[in-house]
Formats: sequence, C-alpha cells, structure tokens
Amino acid sequence: MSEMGTVSRRSFLRAGALAGGGLMLTAAIPMVARAAVGGGDAASGTLSAFVTIAPDGLITITGKNPEIGQGIKTMLPMLIADELDADWDRIKIVQADTDAARYGPQIAGGSFATPMNWIPMRQVGAAARQMLVAAAAAKWGVDAASLKTSKGVITNPANGQTLGYGEVASAAALLPAPDPKALVLKDPKDFTIIGRAIGGIDSPRIVHGEPIFGVDTLLPGMVYAAYDRAPVFGAKFVSADLDAAKAMPGVIDAFVLKGTGQADELVDGVAVIAKNWWLAQQARAKLNTQWDNGEWASHSTKGYDETARALMAGGKSEETFRTDGDVDAAFASAAKVVDAEYHYPFLAHVPMEPMNCTSLCHPDGAMEMWAPTQNPQPGQAGVAKMLGLSPDKVKVHITRLGGGFGRRLTNDFMYQSAAIAAKMPGTPVQMIWSREDDVRTDFYRPAGWHRLRAALDAKGKVIGFDDHFITFDIGGGSYNPAAMGPDIFPAGHVPNLRYAQSKMKTAVPMGALRAPGSNGLAFVTQSFLDEVAEAAGTDLPTLVMALVEGAQKEPDTKGFAGTTVGFTPDRLRGVTKKAVEISGWGKKKLPKGHAMGFGYYYSHQGYFAEVVEASIENQRPVVHNVWAAGDVGRHIINPFGALNQVNGAIIDGIGQAMALAIEIEGGAVKQSNFHDYPLPRMPVTPQIHVEWVPTDHDPTGLGEPALPPVIPALVNALHKLTGKRIRSLPIRPEDLA
Repeated sequence: MSEMGTVSRRSFLRAGALAGGGLMLTAAIPMVARAAVGGGDAASGTLSAFVTIAPDGLITITGKNPEIGQGIKTMLPMLIADELDADWDRIKIVQADTDAARYGPQIAGGSFATPMNWIPMRQVGAAARQMLVAAAAAKWGVDAASLKTSKGVITNPANGQTLGYGEVASAAALLPAPDPKALVLKDPKDFTIIGRAIGGIDSPRIVHGEPIFGVDTLLPGMVYAAYDRAPVFGAKFVSADLDAAKAMPGVIDAFVLKGTGQADELVDGVAVIAKNWWLAQQARAKLNTQWDNGEWASHSTKGYDETARALMAGGKSEETFRTDGDVDAAFASAAKVVDAEYHYPFLAHVPMEPMNCTSLCHPDGAMEMWAPTQNPQPGQAGVAKMLGLSPDKVKVHITRLGGGFGRRLTNDFMYQSAAIAAKMPGTPVQMIWSREDDVRTDFYRPAGWHRLRAALDAKGKVIGFDDHFITFDIGGGSYNPAAMGPDIFPAGHVPNLRYAQSKMKTAVPMGALRAPGSNGLAFVTQSFLDEVAEAAGTDLPTLVMALVEGAQKEPDTKGFAGTTVGFTPDRLRGVTKKAVEISGWGKKKLPKGHAMGFGYYYSHQGYFAEVVEASIENQRPVVHNVWAAGDVGRHIINPFGALNQVNGAIIDGIGQAMALAIEIEGGAVKQSNFHDYPLPRMPVTPQIHVEWVPTDHDPTGLGEPALPPVIPALVNALHKLTGKRIRSLPIRPEDLA
C-alpha cells in the first residue's frame, strides 16, 4: 500500500466535541505528492477529511474537492459512510473552502480522486465507527468487540439494547484516536453503500434551480465586470477609449490592468464595471482597444500545418525520446512497410458555465473569492502573490462548477477577478466572460502531427515502429500538455521502436482537456495500428493482443495519485475480449451500410476497449451503437456516477471526432460560439452499452479513460465503409465520399 493511500498515527485522527455536544473528527492523511499540486513540502503535505456527528445523529461530511459534475462530492462521502455504517439518508454533505493546511491537495482533474482516496476515506469512516462503538461499550460496561453497528445505530446483541450514534458522539469525542494500523476495514461483501447506485447529492438542488454555481453568487451591493483582452495571443495593451465606455448607461468605472505577460496569470486588459453584466458588456464594445500584436499576428493554423508537414517530410527530428532495438535495421529487412501521416487539431473546452469569479477586497486588503475552479489552491497562492498578500489573506470559497473538462485547472479568470476587485475595496465584483471570451481565450488541447511507420516481417509480425511527432514548445513548467510520453502504446511491445519529436514556436496557450494527451494519441496510434492490422491480414483486436503476447506486468511507479499500478497486459486482454464479445465483433449481422470499428486505450489507470457501429448518411457519419468494456479495478463505487462518466466521455469523443476544431488566423482564434464550434447534441448520441471487467486492483477514476478509444473506433468503422483512411480530424464530408 502506498504512502499516499495510507495513514499514520502521528497525523491521522483528532477528535473534538461540537458546541452543544457531538463528535467532530478530523482526519489528516499524509500525501507524498503534495508538491505536485503547486507548492509546499512533500513530506508535510496533508489530505484532510472532516466528519461531524450531532447529538440527533445527523452526520455531516465535508467534501474537500471541487465538484465539476464528476460526482466526487457524492462518491468520497460514500466511502466514509460505508465504513462508518451510517444511514445514508441521515447524511449531509457540505463543500469545503480552500485550505491547504486542513485538506491537502484539493483538485478536480486527472481522475485522481478515486485512487488517492479509496483507502484513506474508508479509514476515516472505520476510525469514527470504532470510537463510537468504544463509547457505547464504556457506557454499557461490555466488550466493544461484542457490539454491532448498522445505519447509525449501535446494538448489543446480548440484550437487544441500542444507541444511536448521536447519543454517544460527545463521549466518543473524548476518546483517543485509534491507531490506523489496527483498523480493520470491511470485507467487500459487507458493503452497504459502496456499490449502490446513488444520484448526485446536488442534483435535486440543480433541478430546482438553486443558486449553487459560481455564476449564481449574489452578494449585497455587488457590481459586475466585463474584461476586454487582446484577441491575438501574446499581444500587449496600447490604448482604449475609457471615456466612451464610462459614458454608457449604468457604467460605474472603466480602467486598464497591466498583466504579468503570463497567459495563465493576469493578462493586459480593460475592466468595465457596471450595475449589471449586460451593461458592462455593451460598454466594453465602445472601448476601441488597440493592441500591439508583435510577431504573433502572423501565426495561423495553415502555417503550423505547412511547417509540420515539412518537418515530417524532412525526416530528421530534433530529439529522440525513446529508442528500443535497431529501428533502421528493422525497416531495412521488413517484408512490408506501412507509412502514414496523422493530425489532430486544437480543441476548446467550452463548459456550459463560462469562466467567472466573484471577489471582494476587504478594507484591510484581504481578498475573499467565490470561484468555480478545479484547482483552487494554486489560484489562491497566485492571487496572493499578485496582490502582495500572504496566502491566508486570500479566502477562496469553492462553488459548484458548471463543467470544466480541464479548463478550470487554469485560474487566469481568478487573477482577473481579484485584480479588478482590488481597485474597488469594499465592493463585491462579479466578473463574467462572454461565450466568445470563453472560446477565444481558452487553454487549448494542443494540435499535433505524426509521421508513423511500421515494419512487418513475412509473417505479418510487427518488428519495427517509428513515430516522428511534431508538437509545440511551450517553455518551462512541470506539466506539458503538448508532450508525448515515452511509454505510449505500443512502446515496450515492439522489439525495434523509436519515438522522436520536433517542436514549433507558438503563443497559443495550451492546457489539459479531458483525457489529456490520450485524446489525440489514441486516435493516432489505434487508427494507424488498424492500418497495420489490415496490412498484416488481421484485425485490430487480434493485433493488439498479439503485440502483448507473453508480456509481463510493468513495475508500479510513484505518481500524484499514489502508487500507479504498472501497465498490465492481462487487463488489456480482458477488456479487448469483453468488447469483442458484447459487440458481436466479426459475428453480428449488421444492417446494410453499417460497419464496426475497434479501439483500445489505457489512460489514467483505466483500461477501455470500445466498438463503434456506424453508417454514413448524407456524407456525414452516424454512430448507432458503442460497446464499451472497462477495467477500473475490483469495485465500481457508485454505478450511477460511473455510468454517467463513461457515457459522457464517449459522447465527448464522438463530438470531437465529428465536428470540433479550433483554427488560428492572424494569431487569434477564428471560432467564437456554438454556431461554429458545435458541441455534440442529442441527435448524435448513440446507444451506449457498458460492461465492467473487474480485476483484483484498487478502483481508479472514470472521468477520462473511456474517451480515447471511441475516436479511433469510429474512424476505423468508417474506413470499412469507404475504403478510405481518415488521418486528420475532425471528419470532413470529403473524407467519406
């Protein structure tokens, strides 16, 4: 068990009494990877969960992580509640504020929450139950081991006596915290909450229209802000007609803010403050802001594509980042060589709730913020640094997030909101982006180009693999969204393999989008391997399993989510076999004009194989069915939430493949709104059939791993229908003619 997934007696539990009686349990769990979240000492980083039990038996569990629609605000409390033997109907869940000292990493991203918290949250519940039972045993003068718990009630089987948790909570608060090493977690057969399909804890409030999202924040005396920034990335402010904006009805003020030059912090812009946001946005149009675009105005999608194609044609790369065997010799001796170029575009996130943040600068200069952010702690630290404050002087309330898909991991909108509010002490200011702002000032999924070659011997075995990847140089930083890892499949399963790359310069800001990296690389590698399979006289499921024949499990590695279980070939085989089985691959009689395609991928510790059934109507692809087989460990914690995540990921992937691309013209984004960046809607949604392949591993996350395989599965199905290979996304009508 990893250090990240365990607890220590030194820092595990602190118990205390609630005002008016009851138990408050603070659980602090060491996390080795605290530093990976943006600061702090790894050895002293902590993850904290809080449980309170009132005298009437009501249990309150604090959700520490941002809720973005992934169900984490429901799932993590389920882990605590099950080990606590609580009555789920008597549980209240509240959202934590940002507090690194109390909670450790607070983040929604990377499908990390499940692997990080599977054991620690259960230990929190088990410890609380043990303390409550000990208090009851002391009251009755019996052996604690003789007592039973169920649905918030402690029972003495010897005489039938019962006590509710609330009746002994105050006494339990006086007991010493248990040694976590002595805790006995439940046998899975005894789970009563884990494994139940439970709806999102906030869903009724959302249906009723309660104001729980960031954009719903309403404070007394609040004013509204629009922020005008350069359309060209990297441009600098020159001038603006502030008087024209101030002359507009309802406008309170307009002023210039100078940025740091960093896209993920405060960028140059003009803030317009008004009585409501619409008035601020109307006045913004009168600014006539002028910008110095510098060299970036010459950048374009066409230019990037021409440069990338030239680099691929040249053959020589800037850097080789993995080499196995003798690649050149393998190609020289090959009986057959498959050669192709693939491309995927920039993508935007466009969550339904555009970027917004409400900030209040207090008279002493302290900043209070209401932020729908996936990554609140770096936002808090960054705002504090910008304003010259200590982090404890920036209080961040985490609101419900109206989607994000990785966009809200970057907190530029928090910087803008705080900088505006700092100019207006004592007045709460809500800054909201327009949809056009949201599309044109994103941190985009990077575009990428790949020149791939595969060498086959006379028996059709893959003996060589070569990928020259053309990507972007994004400068320093610990996370590079434009990178390709050296372990990308089929690395490690082809005797002679080379991964190399060349980089282009750009000012286009880039970031993580759902299944970052994998969402483009799965399309490239699995589509190309389908070409290789065809050249070898077989199909992709057969080729994928042949590639890992005889392969052993790879070593575990330490990562942000604790110990990452190394790639396990048996899990690949399991999901591939299941997808083939449930879809009727190669056996099912399809309607005329329909075909199936297959895709597999391993990402974010999850294994998914998917089969798409598609047809072509009016030169447009139609997806009828998707069969998905997933392996995310031995337990599905919340089947309702898990199914939602898989369905959403698959629909996302289909939408990306069929219609989505961000284009750069004159250094700026060409697209502006849903009319020219059309997200998938109900008519494109297929029937989705999901089956799980349980394996003996701790459960992992589900926000991302189901997305990557559906894209190659779709284009591989379309190849069967047309005989043409789709090597560039999104799919165009001419690709299907």
